[in-house]
Amino acid sequence: MTAPDPVIDGGERFGREAWRRVIRQLRLFAATAEGMKALAMLGLLVAALISFNALNVLNSYVGRDFMSAIERRDAARFVRQAWLYVAVFAGSTVVAVTWRYVEERLGLLWRTWQTRQLLDLYLAKRRYYRIEEDGGLQNPDQRIAEDVRTFTTTSLSFLLLLLNASFTIIAFSGVLWSIAPRLFVVAVAYAGVGSLIAIFLGKRLIGLNSAQLDKEANFRTDLILIRDHAATLALMHGEVHMHRRLLQRFTQIADNTRRMIAINRNLNGFTNGYNYLVQIIPALIVAPMFMRGEVQFGVVTQSAMAFSTLMAAFSLAITQFQSISSYAAVAGRLGRLFAALEQAGVPHARLDIRESEGRLAFENLTLRRPDGRVLLAQLTLAVDAGARVLITGTYGHAKVALFKATAGLLAEGEGEGVIVRPSDEAMLFVPDMPFVARGSIRDLLRRDDGRAAGDDAEIWSVLRELRLDASIEQAGGLDVERDWNERLAVRERAALAVVRVLLERPQFVFFDRLSLALHRDEAATILQAVAARGIGYLVLGKAEDAPGGSFDAVLDIAADGRWSWQPPGG
Repeated sequence: MTAPDPVIDGGERFGREAWRRVIRQLRLFAATAEGMKALAMLGLLVAALISFNALNVLNSYVGRDFMSAIERRDAARFVRQAWLYVAVFAGSTVVAVTWRYVEERLGLLWRTWQTRQLLDLYLAKRRYYRIEEDGGLQNPDQRIAEDVRTFTTTSLSFLLLLLNASFTIIAFSGVLWSIAPRLFVVAVAYAGVGSLIAIFLGKRLIGLNSAQLDKEANFRTDLILIRDHAATLALMHGEVHMHRRLLQRFTQIADNTRRMIAINRNLNGFTNGYNYLVQIIPALIVAPMFMRGEVQFGVVTQSAMAFSTLMAAFSLAITQFQSISSYAAVAGRLGRLFAALEQAGVPHARLDIRESEGRLAFENLTLRRPDGRVLLAQLTLAVDAGARVLITGTYGHAKVALFKATAGLLAEGEGEGVIVRPSDEAMLFVPDMPFVARGSIRDLLRRDDGRAAGDDAEIWSVLRELRLDASIEQAGGLDVERDWNERLAVRERAALAVVRVLLERPQFVFFDRLSLALHRDEAATILQAVAARGIGYLVLGKAEDAPGGSFDAVLDIAADGRWSWQPPGG
């Protein structure tokens, strides 16, 4: 009888830095209220482990006497030992059920806390954007959704395996030594040599598991792209390209899998032979002792049970090597995710963004392309509250760079100087093609702090003002969950982004190229609604696209990065 198998499933190499990050996260977890609850559950698991090993030792002696009673044809003792067998099995069943229940609850508690921590880091300070722009980390979504589950569950499983192995070694070393000291020595030597061979045969699995996780994620991501952009692909006959791309992705998966299968073949061949010998080694040593009359027949079965149990404890590196390789890969991937999140949260050294309510200003701001080309040179400018500014230029990248820099989205090394601006709540940004997430209109318009954007009358009033009321009513109203990115036209999605602006009434709003999603008269309606609420705005665009009378001043950026500030037509 052995302890119940912990839940183990399966990567980047798991080095010292990853270990440090894991340990740091464990310390953070232990210091929380959830961590205290987790420690209590872990204590219960340790108690279950001790109980299980005690029952295993007791079972070895009950089994010995049970078999000896059969040998002696002692019916009374046979019945007594049979009832003891049943009692030990019943106790072991209760302990096993408790073990598995507490282990799964503890794993869920840890995963919940770790997922919340990662989501807080991932979504704060726009780290998700910086990680994507940097391109150095693949599939952060999979690492948060799947690798955290695997890591927390497997970490707990391995911890319990190690604890159980330690208790088993303590409990059964005495049993084995009492039967035959050389049997104990053989067990230690056999397990040691076997572990070294297993590590040699399977060490490449760690890197291959890491690659497999990313290749599977890339394949799945392209499949999701087809689903999300089915209409566009059908119109452009993009399925031919996507079919070729998907086959390439899957070929990479198959090639990597074949290499893993080859290593697993060698590892499984060794493991099976190793386990077969475990069954016969104790008999080879103890059976001659029984034949010489030195031990009872029950000792033969007891030695086999004690030897196999002790070998299982000594041989974790062999029996769990495939799981260990998957675990090391997942842990390494999570270590890289934490490193990327920490790096993404580091502010730019040369671009200083400061918050000041009611003020928008640029001081000696210089923006560059990644190749070093100057897009905007030494911009020094203050924008008054309520001002209406059009930003033009012959080079579109310069305008977009100013938009991204003001939003705090510029990449490292692409800007220097000072930007003074209101807080995120007091300055909103509207992209040229807004994305509208799935959900209800009421939830989509909700403020960042969770408060409602306004009462129903106020929301419907703004929707009517921007000519969205009919579309929202036809879709079912404010509380019906829809995929608005599919349901609304481009113009309506752009207008819906402005609804939030009008409800929240920030001090400034920065628009990226209204003319891409809206007609001239629609853009004029939106800008009038924004100005009527005393909200200052900046708009990227062209002079010929500007609705008449919508701007107080124009910031024009020349191709060489020089700039000028003038009234419209000046």
